[in-house]
Amino acid sequence: MNYVEFKDIKQIKDDNNPFSTLYELETGERFYIEPVFYTMFCGFKDHHPDKIPQIVEAMLKTVRDNKKVVFTGNYDCPLTKVEEYIFLEINDITDPLQIFVEDKSRGSDYGD
Repeated sequence: MNYVEFKDIKQIKDDNNPFSTLYELETGERFYIEPVFYTMFCGFKDHHPDKIPQIVEAMLKTVRDNKKVVFTGNYDCPLTKVEEYIFLEINDITDPLQIFVEDKSRGSDYGD
């Protein structure tokens, strides 16, 4: 998957994780972006388009600091299977920046 925000970063094919996109910075740090993470990221693009450069920079700083990162949709059930990587969800990046999107989804009121 090609993500426009990361188009200038080298993309590497990983046959062991075909659904996650693997990138490598010029300095050797690597990171995966899972599709669910990117879907959540797009929610921020819809609500806070002016904050996207700040979010992307925070993601890249996290990668530079940690060397190996998986941006996952869910810690408990990551799509990417790798060792020695840290796993982060979108809120791990956006909460420290104080950029929030309210999740208004909830279960049905029927059946109470």
